[in-house]
Amino acid sequence: MSARGWRCAVCAATVDIAEALVWRCPNAADDDRQHALQPVPSPLPLPSQRTGDRNPYLAFRERLAWDGFAAANGLTDDARAVVVAELDARIATVAGTGFIITPFGRANALSDALGFADDGGIWVKDETGNVAGSHKARHLMTVLLHLVTAEHLGLAPWRSDDERPSLAIASCGNAAIAAATLALAVNWPLQVFVPTWANDAVLTRLRALDADVVVCPRNPGDPPGDPCVHRFRQAVDGGAVPFSVQGTENVWCLDGGRTIGWEMAAAPGGCDRVFVQVGGGALAASVAAGLGCGAHRASNRAGAPQLHAGQTASCAPLERAWQRAGALGGPALAAQHWSECMWPWTPVGESAADGILDDETYDWLPVLDAMAATGGTPVVVIEADVIRAHDLARVHTAIPVSPTGSAGLAGLLAIRDEIDQHERIAVIFSGAAADRTM
Repeated sequence: MSARGWRCAVCAATVDIAEALVWRCPNAADDDRQHALQPVPSPLPLPSQRTGDRNPYLAFRERLAWDGFAAANGLTDDARAVVVAELDARIATVAGTGFIITPFGRANALSDALGFADDGGIWVKDETGNVAGSHKARHLMTVLLHLVTAEHLGLAPWRSDDERPSLAIASCGNAAIAAATLALAVNWPLQVFVPTWANDAVLTRLRALDADVVVCPRNPGDPPGDPCVHRFRQAVDGGAVPFSVQGTENVWCLDGGRTIGWEMAAAPGGCDRVFVQVGGGALAASVAAGLGCGAHRASNRAGAPQLHAGQTASCAPLERAWQRAGALGGPALAAQHWSECMWPWTPVGESAADGILDDETYDWLPVLDAMAATGGTPVVVIEADVIRAHDLARVHTAIPVSPTGSAGLAGLLAIRDEIDQHERIAVIFSGAAADRTM
């Protein structure tokens, strides 16, 4: 049985799983964005072993909200499997690879370098070989599955490819490249809202993927926050589809992101802690859900790993929210104090891990909940540890990861003295280095 629907963590509004083209809480509005739909978890236990399917959207299909949506609207089991396989094949023609269950194993040399015992160590989930070189496409795949299924079933207001509304995303890195890759696979128009300082190589890559790149300067009178997000939201208000990796903008992205956690849960041995780098928060929220942490523990086996969410000292709104929530009654009451806990971080500093410098942690509520439920904590990482983590990753593994992609390891370095040598630690290398991606 797949996910049964959606529930807002703020106002408790619910959305039935059969509803098409619902992106955010029905009570959210332009002047009240402080809502957060979350998938109501499946009653199935966490996966205890891997299936024979190499594609995670087939291996874990019965757990996906997308599968529940398609089934509720009349698609047979066989038909749903065909939708996944056919879409994956189209993506492979653009990306050079379709979706696969990615490697997750002990990094022996890295574990030795950091002083872990043989029965402990660091297990790395390697997403650098995924579609478009990072985990971002995982989130967008379920958004796209939902769109093409709604279109096929006649549940969308457009009636032909020519009438399709544009997709929209605010990003200048891995998420944008993932969005452009998937959009091109189905010939769907895409607007990418980027900052004035966006990397030229990324912009060249996006244009090669037929994306419409929109540069977003900060205009006089703009409210606090990212001007790219403001322009993205204006486009959505004008009819564009939020093809976003922020769950508060499109909840369907949290569905596919859970596949990472399910793959980790299916690996033998388990782990004691998991360190996840946090920008907008969707990765940490999804991995926590897939591992059965936080509000999702009803479907969990005993002993979910402690979740540690890492941000750089240059931009750490999640740790600030954690502290504020603690002073206001604890994480369980954080949703009632959104404005007092989460607001844009200014000024945003610089970091080699520039992909996690989101001025807001948009999906902060499920991350706070998972840390509180598992005894985890946020970790603020100094720049020296960001650089050291990347150096260690490149020297002691064969994974071509970027500084952003290895920032979870930087969180481990920040509190290494607190961790016993016998503990099993999981980190996610979530983005390929520029020489691999570009």
